[in-house]
Amino acid sequence: MRSVSQLALGLLLAAAAPALAQTTPNTQPPAKSQTEQGTGIGTVGKSIPVAEYYEGGQAAMYEFIGKELKYPVMAKRNRIQGQCIISFQLNADGTMQDMRIVKQLGGGTGEEALRVVRLLKFKKPELPIRASLPIVFKLGVTGSNALEGQ
Repeated sequence: MRSVSQLALGLLLAAAAPALAQTTPNTQPPAKSQTEQGTGIGTVGKSIPVAEYYEGGQAAMYEFIGKELKYPVMAKRNRIQGQCIISFQLNADGTMQDMRIVKQLGGGTGEEALRVVRLLKFKKPELPIRASLPIVFKLGVTGSNALEGQ
């Protein structure tokens, strides 16, 4: 009986060995993404396709969002942080329609992100485009698009 339990233990350890094996740790920290730096861009280094239709591009678009976005009081009180996603259709005439909150954090963050996205003015694309725009809420980080204390 004991040999069966020893065999089972041996098989379990053999199966777990690859999971326990570790490679040498990366001694250099990874480059911080724009989100980690608190710039308000919730794309982790990705380009937002609809930003090419904003005057000045993606950097100018997120700079505008950063100036306009106000941290909701309830979200600040409950220390809610993260990324909201707003979806909309950019029409051929440059207007937006069918705006929705795809992902929200609560505490009024989704509504505030939607309010700010409604303020954006885009150039006319050739064809209608369905777009999603991430908006980051981060407390107490200098340069974020929604600073604590605003």
